[in-house]
Amino acid sequence: MDKLSIAIITLITCSILFFTPNESVAQTAEEPVILTSCGQSPGPVRLKIFMQRLKMDFEYNLMVTAKDLVKAKDAGKPFKTLIIVTGASLKGMGAAGVSIDDELARTKALIEEAKKQGIKIIGSHIEGMSRRSQGASSGDSSDEQSIDAVCPNSDFMIVKKEGDSDGRFTTISKGKDIPLILFELNTEISSVLTKVFNK
Repeated sequence: MDKLSIAIITLITCSILFFTPNESVAQTAEEPVILTSCGQSPGPVRLKIFMQRLKMDFEYNLMVTAKDLVKAKDAGKPFKTLIIVTGASLKGMGAAGVSIDDELARTKALIEEAKKQGIKIIGSHIEGMSRRSQGASSGDSSDEQSIDAVCPNSDFMIVKKEGDSDGRFTTISKGKDIPLILFELNTEISSVLTKVFNK
């Protein structure tokens, strides 16, 4: 074996050994995008603002269903990316007239249809630990249920770093080999979206 072949094999081996989910080329997505929620928290609104500023081609529908994805496809305008923002709000669900069980069922069907169509799925948690601690302090597990419904079934995740202070999303990332993008400040969301969608 010549030196060039040995060098190439060594390079490939090192790449495999030092590969981490955060370095995956899978952290890219295409428009048009459908933005929704699992839990009806205010998180999607924050993401919506930055998407509008970037003039992205997207729809905002907190109650989008699997049937809506089918209709878009049948109309010749299929979505290429589905962003589901996790975080359950009892107030938000109450206003929408749904329960966490309703949200989990809708999300499950939505993800199944997205996978069927080859739509890229991005699981996101925007509000940080403040959202997660609200439920935990009152004994409500709906926020964690929304995370479990979405993130392990995502192609990659976009998460506020402070919300991962207990390693919740890092554990999912490593356990499921799902790339994880962490950001610290809300103002960084724009740069994250710019990179992911090549704006």
